[in-house]
Amino acid sequence: MTASRPSGPTRPARPGPERPDDAADTPSEEDTAARNDLPPPADCDDSDLLAALLEGMDAALCAFDADGVVTHWNREAQRILGWTAEEAVGRHGLAGWAVREADADEVQGRLLGVMAAEGRQVHEFALVTKAGGRVLVRTQSAGVRGADGRPAGVYCAFSEVHAQIDLERSIALSEALFEDAAWGLVLVDADLRPAVANEQAARALRTDRSALLGRPLGELLSQGVEELESALQHVLAEGAPPAPADVWVTLRAGAGGAEERRCWRCGFLRLASPLAEEPVPLGVGWFFHDVTDVRQAERESSLLRFRGNQLHRAARTAAECEDPLEAATVFLDFALAGFADHALLDLASDGEPVRLVRAAATPAGSGGPCSPVVPGGIPLRYIEGHPALLAVERAGSVRASWRNRAGQSPRGAAGAGSGTDRGPAGPTAAGVGAASAEPAAGAGDQARQWAAARQWPEDSVHALCVVLRSRGRTLGVATFLRAGGRNAFERTDASYAEDVACRVGGALDLAEQLDRRGRGRA
Repeated sequence: MTASRPSGPTRPARPGPERPDDAADTPSEEDTAARNDLPPPADCDDSDLLAALLEGMDAALCAFDADGVVTHWNREAQRILGWTAEEAVGRHGLAGWAVREADADEVQGRLLGVMAAEGRQVHEFALVTKAGGRVLVRTQSAGVRGADGRPAGVYCAFSEVHAQIDLERSIALSEALFEDAAWGLVLVDADLRPAVANEQAARALRTDRSALLGRPLGELLSQGVEELESALQHVLAEGAPPAPADVWVTLRAGAGGAEERRCWRCGFLRLASPLAEEPVPLGVGWFFHDVTDVRQAERESSLLRFRGNQLHRAARTAAECEDPLEAATVFLDFALAGFADHALLDLASDGEPVRLVRAAATPAGSGGPCSPVVPGGIPLRYIEGHPALLAVERAGSVRASWRNRAGQSPRGAAGAGSGTDRGPAGPTAAGVGAASAEPAAGAGDQARQWAAARQWPEDSVHALCVVLRSRGRTLGVATFLRAGGRNAFERTDASYAEDVACRVGGALDLAEQLDRRGRGRA
């Protein structure tokens, strides 16, 4: 066995007769032969190497010669059975010390019978420890032949059966998780890239298993990747968290699809090599389950409970108001909490066409309670197709949102141009406040102009107008407005606004009756 000389700076030539340049570094035949005749180092004895190999094995190993005498016994065999190499080597067979006398002939016959067989054989034996206990081991034995080809002995590697079974169970569990698990499972390496993934994980990430491997998570997720990578880095550094956690992510749009927001219930496990003396992280086992429908149902249920409590509190507060108009504004104030930023109350005038007069409004700046405005009786000059006028015309609710030329609202709502539609079961009418064709750089100015044209606060980008009716008559319109930092109104919001409008309409009807009675008495 020869070792190559390490590369380094060229040594200076020794003094001697001059040689051609092309032969200066070429060894002669005599030098090569001399090197090959050098004896091997004294510390490279084959027996020492074999002893070191046997002592460093993770499996227990013993060997027998052709007569059944123990010739080798390593440290792992000593750990399992308690017999040292000095006590084991030289004994004839295992009978009476490592095997019970009743089992000795069968065990000895199986072990020595391997010399006449081809290949490796696996057996399970019950061996006896030095302390007198019994341990079930699984052996792998094979014959050893001498230089003449005749059987020279047997080597036998063995380990405790429960350790082997644990290993097999671990392998089977790993294969089952990556093939049949209902949860998504991804093995993420130290670079935070998927190394192995099961079918469920690939389906949840909207790709196939082979295409998923080695890709950065940022190529699969448009939102939530920072939170996910932070969790993976924490697990690599500190270990697994005590409990699973919910992570909201947005999947990137696939071919012909759109981005999709999902909630995953995630758990993490740090993986370390069982062969290393010190724990060396191999990666993170990330398993997750889609709980989007459950979390959305919980949110909707919580929102319904909150809104129901708000209506109950508003009814109790409005019952203490002497002025019915004040009671109507109380309903609007309680409805604003978590629902909208501004509220407007317009009363319908008698006659045709219907005209609307502003009766109450929240402050246009930082918000506040809905307060009555100074009555002037001058109708509002709403533009044609104004959502409030459409709500009166349709006797329902109408939603409207400002959108830029690209068809996106400040929160990314889809659609081309601003649109309005009726309540939960009503029709849809597009084109109220069509998007401007100016560059996106002036989007803020466009939104303010859109709101000013409808006589709304300048920060309004989403509106919900709901008609106020009582005893078969239209009494006015309530308008709820949201700023750009919030989502557009949805159908569930329209249903809630209509519940509020029923109570406001009843209060306005009572205010109108009291006003008529007061004028009649006068």
